[in-house]
Amino acid sequence: MPRHNETRRLPYTPEQMFDLVADVARYPEFLPWVSAIRVRSNTDTQVVADMIVGFKGLRETFTSKVDKDRPNRIHVEYLDGPLKYLRNDWIFRPDANGCAVDFTVDFAFKNRVFEMLAGQVFGSALRKMIGAFEDRAAVLYGAASASGSGSGGISSSSAHSAA
Repeated sequence: MPRHNETRRLPYTPEQMFDLVADVARYPEFLPWVSAIRVRSNTDTQVVADMIVGFKGLRETFTSKVDKDRPNRIHVEYLDGPLKYLRNDWIFRPDANGCAVDFTVDFAFKNRVFEMLAGQVFGSALRKMIGAFEDRAAVLYGAASASGSGSGGISSSSAHSAA
C-alpha cells in the first residue's frame, strides 16, 4: 500500500494552485500516463470524472469524486476502478513567498501484480507527477508569480512508504 505525504513551497497563490489542481479536465495535457479524462459532472464544489491511465502496456480507468473547498482544499474520493481504495488530499496554505501545498496520497490495488508494480515505481512516478504540476504552474503563472522576485522559491520535504 503506497502512501506519500509531501509539502511543497511554491511561488504561487493558494488560489492559483487550487485552480490548477481542480482543473481535472486538463490533466491529459500535462500529467504523465493520463491519456484521457471524461468529466461526468462539474460544479463549484465537486467534480466526478473518469481518468484513463496507461503505463507500460497497462491501461486502466479510475472514477473519482473530487470535492473542492476553494481555495483551501481538494479531497479526492475513489469511486470505481482497479483500486481497493484511494485517499488523496491537497491543502493550499498562504506562505511568505506564495503558498505551501500539502499533498497526501494513499492507495492499494485490488490486483497483487499491480500492487507489486506500483511499489517498484511509486517514488519515481510520484516525483514525475508532482513535477508535472509544478511545471504546469510555471507555464500558466510564470516562474515566480506570487513573489514577483523571480527566485522561484521551490522547496520540498517528503516522506513515503510502501507498507
